Amino acid sequence: QVQLVESGGGLVPAGGSLRLTCAPSGQSFSRYAMAWFRQAPGKEREFVAALNWIDEGTYYANSVKGRFTVSRDNAKNTLVLQMNSLKPEDTAVYICAAKQERAYKGSHYQSAAYDTWGQGTQVTVSS
Repeated sequence: QVQLVESGGGLVPAGGSLRLTCAPSGQSFSRYAMAWFRQAPGKEREFVAALNWIDEGTYYANSVKGRFTVSRDNAKNTLVLQMNSLKPEDTAVYICAAKQERAYKGSHYQSAAYDTWGQGTQVTVSS
């Protein structure tokens, strides 16, 4: 069974940067899209960014647009989230997700569209 493994989280001061990666482990797998979601304590999980693996189209939440960049590293078969100008409100567990099934279950912005999830990596931004 494919697992998604996130890395790169940590503690940074406001205005700093972090680079998160998400790599599949186990057997090789195909995907139609991959995404990042985040969940802060006491809050619902929210969409951050997504990448269409077929046409490399990108999608962002308004709160991170212009600060975060989602991309793919083909050599390493990973999803990357470059986060710049971090704010305390970006503090959350960042969770990687993949859409492996072809059937449409929602837009890139919706968690229902994704069928494989990682455990998450903690990002803490100090003020």
